[in-house]
Amino acid sequence: MNKPIPPIVPMSSPDLTDAERQAVLAVLNTPSLSIGPQVQAFEAAFQAYTGSRHAIAVNSGTAGLHLCVRAFGLGENDLVITTPFSFVASSNSLLFERAIPVFVDIDPLTGNLDVQQVAQAAADLKAGGAAAKRWLPPKGAEKAGELKGILAVDVFGQPADMDALNAVARQYNLVMIEDSCEALGATYKGRKAGTLGDCGVFAFYPNKQITTGEGAIIVTNDDRAADRMRAYRNQGRAPGDTWLSHTYLGYNYRLDEMSSALGLVQMQRLEELMQKRDQVAAWYGERLSAIPNLETPYLDGNTTCYSWFVYVVRLAAGLNREDFAERLAQYGIPVRPYFAPIHLHPFMVEQFGYHIGDYPVTEDLGARGMALPFSGVMTESQVDQVVNAIRMVMADF
Repeated sequence: MNKPIPPIVPMSSPDLTDAERQAVLAVLNTPSLSIGPQVQAFEAAFQAYTGSRHAIAVNSGTAGLHLCVRAFGLGENDLVITTPFSFVASSNSLLFERAIPVFVDIDPLTGNLDVQQVAQAAADLKAGGAAAKRWLPPKGAEKAGELKGILAVDVFGQPADMDALNAVARQYNLVMIEDSCEALGATYKGRKAGTLGDCGVFAFYPNKQITTGEGAIIVTNDDRAADRMRAYRNQGRAPGDTWLSHTYLGYNYRLDEMSSALGLVQMQRLEELMQKRDQVAAWYGERLSAIPNLETPYLDGNTTCYSWFVYVVRLAAGLNREDFAERLAQYGIPVRPYFAPIHLHPFMVEQFGYHIGDYPVTEDLGARGMALPFSGVMTESQVDQVVNAIRMVMADF
């Protein structure tokens, strides 16, 4: 076979039923398509699920993270410790406010922030001088202000070691933002991901645990920050403002009624949706464990419930991932690299002067990680097709 054939297994598919379709149709039969009862009900479902005082619906995870950064006062030249192994939105949300992401490398097993390095980075950045310089970007370090926060990411549905990270945040009076965009339903030592910092964000793109098409929800117990977020998402309108009054600089980050209605039904099905994803992950784990030169996902002991967002395997060092992917495509199996290290994106290199070798663990996992077709609607037969193709291709390596 010389050419890829059309995929016989989709990379991802949302799990939708007639209940979701009817919920959206019901909204379309009303005059309320924005800022209405469905948004309020969707937010209330997240307040009940997470136990948080506030839930604020927005139109994307990126918007949610941006509002967290802004509402908690992270601004120009403030330093925020974060991970280079993530979707780029986690760092972009800091750059939108001209804060400076301070990257710390990751744990080689979980892919989450290396907590020991975070603790050392915070100590050195607070101390200043030569100790701080080794953590700052190669370019533009002269602009660096004070360390103000940590933005942790729950990678692939597995929570970061939030107790250790929160200990650092408390020691140095830092804002803690938890990016749980990939981790709805996960628990850390029995506590829900997204609720473990000053604020958390869940996102609902079609490949997520639940979907609203586009959309996200912020949760927080901070009354002042929540009030600011609600204003910022709605063009800066504070309570008491008229439609053309704007107390703050704001954005159009609102979530619409149709998306909220869809999400509300999906939330009612969350346990079912997670169980389906668990089953697909279990099928993969059973079948892939015997294939040499392939690492299946690592489940940390602190993760009391892993919420499967994607299923990412790692090829053994030295294997050519691009060649591997091309050969799988010849069997109709699509795969994707996951993640490209943030510090090596062209705009990050241009702005901050990063180089290959700056974060070796991130770069290693970024070079070896490969997301397989995955969703809660995959069948056991489809998993077998993927695994059989991997087995055949691996035999040639």
